[in-house]
Amino acid sequence: MKKLFLGLTVLALVAACGKKEEAAAPAAAPAAAAPAELKVAIDPTYEPFTFKTADGTPTGFDVDIANAVCEQIKRKCVFVEQVWDSMIPGLNAKKYDVIISSMSITDDRMKEVDFTDKYYNTPSRIVLKKTVKYTDPASIKGKKIGVLKGSTQEAYAMGELKSAGVVVSSYEAQDQVYLDIKSGRLDGTVADFMEVTGGFLSKPEGEKYALAGPDLKEPKYFGYGAGIALRKGEDALKGELNAAIKAIRGNGSYKTLNDKYFAKFNIDVYGE
Repeated sequence: MKKLFLGLTVLALVAACGKKEEAAAPAAAPAAAAPAELKVAIDPTYEPFTFKTADGTPTGFDVDIANAVCEQIKRKCVFVEQVWDSMIPGLNAKKYDVIISSMSITDDRMKEVDFTDKYYNTPSRIVLKKTVKYTDPASIKGKKIGVLKGSTQEAYAMGELKSAGVVVSSYEAQDQVYLDIKSGRLDGTVADFMEVTGGFLSKPEGEKYALAGPDLKEPKYFGYGAGIALRKGEDALKGELNAAIKAIRGNGSYKTLNDKYFAKFNIDVYGE
C-alpha cells in the first residue's frame, strides 16, 4: 500500500509540474470617449459664408471655420439652422452653444452676448442696377432697397438711406432679397462685399447689377469684424475659442479656407 501511495503521489507531482500555467486574458482597452458636441447656430442663406449643398449639407467659409475651430478644441460641431434675427435670443435661451454665422461684433450686440476675437472682417457695399447713377444716399431717393432683417446692413440702411428717401424693406433671409431683385420688386441691396459678390454679382442673375459707392465700414453700424458669439460669462469657452482662432491663423488652415472660397477674388477676408 505504501508503494501504491508513493506511486500515486509521484504521478500527481509529475502531472502538476507538466501543467502549463494559463495566461491571463489581456484587459480590454477602454473605449475612446466620443468628443463633446458644440452646437453651432448658422443661417444657411448667406453664400459663400454659410449655405447648403444640393443634398442639404451645411457648407461655406463659416462652416469650415467652425469645423477647424472644433478640431482645435476637441469638440464635434453640430449645426443648428436658425433665422437670422432670432439668433441671439436662441443663444441666450440655450438652444445652441455659439453662433458662427458671419455675426459682426457690434456695441449693441455686446450688450446681450459676448464675442471672441474676429475671424474675418470685410466691408459692406450698396448694390444697384448698373443704369442707376449713385453719388450719395440722396441720389437714390425713391429707389427700393432690400436688406437682411436684424443685420448691420439693415442698421445702416435705416440710419443713412431711409432718411434720404430710399424705400428700405427688411427680409428674413438674404437669398429672399436676391429673389425680389431678380423679380424686379427691388432696385438693389446693402450687403457684405464678399457675400454679395460671391452669392449674387458673380452669378447670371446679378449681371445687370454692380457695386455702388465706397466701402461701408463705420463701426457704429458695422462693428469690428465677424466673431463667434457666445453667452456672457462663459470665459473658459471663450478662451478656448480665441486660442483656436489664433492656432488656425498660425498653422495655415485659415489661409487654406480663405483661398478655397476667395482666392479668385484676390482677397484675404481676415481684413484689417
